[in-house]
Amino acid sequence: MHSLLLTFALLLVLEGVMPFLAPNRWRETVLRICKLSDGQIRFLGFGAILVGLILMQVVR
Repeated sequence: MHSLLLTFALLLVLEGVMPFLAPNRWRETVLRICKLSDGQIRFLGFGAILVGLILMQVVR
């Protein structure tokens, strides 16, 4: 449970870097993502899941 909480904390730190350092660029990126179709967003999400799972297996 401790590792899971640390992982979640690191995720929050990494997610906050772009809005903190470059808010205008981050806003533009979010607006571009909003213009994607549901299928494109699902594909990006699926790709992120796959990369995460592969990385977890490599690190283990």
